[in-house]
Amino acid sequence: MSNSTPSRRRVLGGIAATAATVVGWNATTQTWATAAESGRGHGGHGGGQVAPVPTLDGTLKTSGAELAPFGQDFGRLVTDALPWAVLVPGSDRDVVAMVNYARANNLKIAVNGRSGTGDDIESHSSYGQASVRGGISIDARGLAKIHSIGSTTATVGAGVTWGQLTDAAAPKGKMPPAVPDYLHLSIGGTLSVGGIGGTAGKYGLLVDTVRSLDVVTGAGQLVTTSPTVRPDLFNAVLGGGGQVAIILRATVDVIPLKERAVIFSLYYNDVATYMADSEKVLADGRFEVQAGELQRTPDDTGWRYKLEVGAVYNGTAAPDRAALLAGLRDNRADAVIEDMTYRDYNFRLDAAEAFLKETGYWFQPKPWLSMFLPASKAKQFLKIAEAELTANDLGAGFLLTYPYRTSKLKRPLAVQPNEPVAYLFDLLRFPHPGEPNIQGMLEQNRRLYDKAVSLGAKRYLVGAVPRMTETDWRRHFGNRYAEFCNAKRRYDPAGILTPGQGFFG
Repeated sequence: MSNSTPSRRRVLGGIAATAATVVGWNATTQTWATAAESGRGHGGHGGGQVAPVPTLDGTLKTSGAELAPFGQDFGRLVTDALPWAVLVPGSDRDVVAMVNYARANNLKIAVNGRSGTGDDIESHSSYGQASVRGGISIDARGLAKIHSIGSTTATVGAGVTWGQLTDAAAPKGKMPPAVPDYLHLSIGGTLSVGGIGGTAGKYGLLVDTVRSLDVVTGAGQLVTTSPTVRPDLFNAVLGGGGQVAIILRATVDVIPLKERAVIFSLYYNDVATYMADSEKVLADGRFEVQAGELQRTPDDTGWRYKLEVGAVYNGTAAPDRAALLAGLRDNRADAVIEDMTYRDYNFRLDAAEAFLKETGYWFQPKPWLSMFLPASKAKQFLKIAEAELTANDLGAGFLLTYPYRTSKLKRPLAVQPNEPVAYLFDLLRFPHPGEPNIQGMLEQNRRLYDKAVSLGAKRYLVGAVPRMTETDWRRHFGNRYAEFCNAKRRYDPAGILTPGQGFFG
C-alpha cells in the first residue's frame, strides 16, 4: 500500500471517473472505484482489491465539482490541496466509520470547518492547516446542530459557529463568555487551535470555557472526555490542531447575557505609554473587554496604538465613564466613545467583512502571522515590527496587540510565554488585490517569527510561517512535546489525522 502522493493527473483522472456512484477505494490504483468498475476483473479498474465504502447515514462526495471548494482555504496560500472525498456526516457513526475506513486504506482524514457568511463558506485555516490533499475531508456543516442551552452550559456540534450560538443563547438570557473577534467561525475549529478574543484577560482562551467533548479518536473510538474523564485526551484535543481526535460536540460555558456595552477607543503615540495603560486596566479589571491595535497614523506617516476597552451593563445602569478613564494617559482629544448593544460590538467585523468582499481584498492570499509575546519583550518586538512593516504590508488588514494574564489559560497545548502577562501579536494582512509580493510577506513572517521566538514568544496555531520543521515545533511545545507525541501515538496510532499542521514532520 503506497504512502506516496499521486500525481495531479492521476487525481483528476480519478475524479473524472467518479461521476458514477462510488462503491469503494482501490488501494492498488489509489483511485475510487465505481460499481461498474468493481465488477470487472479482480475487483476494480486496473486490478487490485476494492475496499467497499461503509454504509453511511450522510453523504460521501467524490465528484470534481463537489471536491473543488475543499482544495483551498481562507488563506489562499495553499491551493493544490484537493481531497479525494468529502464526508458530510449524518451521524456520529459516519465519522467513526470513515475514520476506520481511512485507517484501513492508508488515507489521511481531517475536518474542514466550512464556516463564514452568505455563500462564502470555507475552511478558515490560513496556510493549509485543515487541508488533506489526496485524503478524506469531513464537512463540519454535517455537525452543525445546537443540542441544548442550559443555565450554565450549552452543548453544540463542532460545525456550529460562535455567532450561531450567540444568537441562539440570547433569547434564553445567556451568552458564551468568550468569543473570537470574527464570530462566523466553527466552534470545533477554534477549539482545535485555542481561540482568542477580547475577553481573554477575563476568561482566557475559548478552550478555557470547555467543560467536555465528544470526539472520535484516530483509532476510531467514540469517546466523551473532560478534565476528569480521560484528561490526557481532553488536553491533547484542545489546542492540539486536530492531531488526536475529531471533535463532534462540545459542552461550553454560558453566562448571563450582557445587553449593552460602552466601548472606548483610546489612542497613543508611543508603545511605552500604550503598554503601561493596557497593563494597568488589565490588572485592575475595570473592563469586561480589552483589545488593542497597532495602526497607521491618520496622515499615514507612521504608527500609533489604539487601546479598545469595553464596560458592559444591562438596562439603563450605564457605567461611569469618567471613573473608567481615570488615570489613563491617552490622547484624550482623539478618544472615541460609543454606547451600543453588546451583540453589535461582538459582530462588529461584519461590516469590515462586507467591505473587504466588495473591494476584493477578502479573496486575496493572506499571509497572516499570530504570536504570543512575553510582556517583558513586547516593547522591543513591537518596535521591531514598527520599523519592519509598512502600510502596504497590511493592505486593508489589521495588526492586533494587547495583553492578557497567562494564568487564565489552562489548557497545556495552548503554550504560552513563561511570564504572568503576555501580548497577542496578530498580523492579519489583507493584501491589495494583485499584490505581487506575497512570497516576500511570507519571508517577512519567517523573519518576525524567528526574532519573536528568540525573545521567548510562542506561536498561535494559525497564520503562515514558511518552512516550519519538526525542530521548530519541538521548540514551540517545549516540555509538552513528548506528552503530545505520546497522545498522538495513543489516540492516532496510524497517523491519519490532520496532516496539514506538520507538527511531527
